[in-house]
Amino acid sequence: MKVILLKDIKGTGKKGEIINASDGHARNYLIPRGLAKEATDGSVRQLEHQNAAKEKRAQEELDEAKALAEKINTFEITFKTKAGEGGRLFGSITNKDVAEMIKKKYSLDIDKKKIVMDQPIRTLGTTKVTIKVYPKVSAELKVQVIEE
Repeated sequence: MKVILLKDIKGTGKKGEIINASDGHARNYLIPRGLAKEATDGSVRQLEHQNAAKEKRAQEELDEAKALAEKINTFEITFKTKAGEGGRLFGSITNKDVAEMIKKKYSLDIDKKKIVMDQPIRTLGTTKVTIKVYPKVSAELKVQVIEE
């Protein structure tokens, strides 16, 4: 019997898959527990429609993320801070500081966890910081640190 899985079932399949299950397993276990429904022509068409809508939504989100990444690539933020000998800062500039400055200057709310910095910025000069906008989509932001 062909059934459409409504939930992920370990060892059987993932949600939305159409599988062949034995009649007894489908009628006595999967369908009564709400884990699957019979794969009729109407339910298969409905599943295909849902999958198409999900793909379209994912593509729209990806396009929006790419547009945002292009926008962020043009951004440049400047920090004015005190520095000591050799251009070393008193303190450091972290991803939280960068996120706050982006929000303040460009009114764009970016989660500090999405700002990738190996280490906080501790010297004067220009640094490129990577921002993960979406899975597989990232942007680079110029961060300039000048002496106060």
